[in-house]
Amino acid sequence: MSKKPILAIFAHPDDEAFGPAGTLAIYSKTSRVSIICVTNGEAGENHTDKKNGSLVNIRKEELKKAAKILGVSDVFFLDYKDGQLCNNLYHDLADKIQEYVEKIKPEILITFEPRGVSGHIDHVVVSLLTHYIFSKVDYVKKLLNFTLIKEQTDKLYDYFIYVPKGYVLSEIDLIVDVESVWETKIKALKQHVSQMKDVNKILQHMEEAPKKEYFLV
Repeated sequence: MSKKPILAIFAHPDDEAFGPAGTLAIYSKTSRVSIICVTNGEAGENHTDKKNGSLVNIRKEELKKAAKILGVSDVFFLDYKDGQLCNNLYHDLADKIQEYVEKIKPEILITFEPRGVSGHIDHVVVSLLTHYIFSKVDYVKKLLNFTLIKEQTDKLYDYFIYVPKGYVLSEIDLIVDVESVWETKIKALKQHVSQMKDVNKILQHMEEAPKKEYFLV
């Protein structure tokens, strides 16, 4: 029996690790999980010792390593510029994402919630387009929107410029217990060496956080 396909759609290399890495690792045990990464992440910082190479190539390799750790089967890059997703690209980007959706025919789509979790405009664009495509195809049975709860976002207000207030538990549709893959999630996160400043900040929060991931469905 072939594994049922699941497709996660994110804006940047590292969104999978900062986001629902544990859920992806759990799904990969019984499903064929694929990731679409819309941008190359070139607007990020570079905390590696590779100062002469292309940050695009560095970040792509980091995502591939993280994906392998999580058990993800395929990673597809759409090569849009980091930080420049906007209305003018909506139709072109929607068409490209839909091509992959129609090829893979996933039963489940995974992305960030419509406010982009952290408020990043690229996250918002990718989430809105994923919702748009979900509304057009009948073979996708479920759309999971990764989000944070209020207790988590309250600790990020001094870090990001704008973080939408997290949801209260009564608003959450699905809670995934990721304790069994917690070390896998951390190992995947640590593959994003170029973004180690952000990684270390998130790891600090993870020490105090429940080993759960939250979704709107």
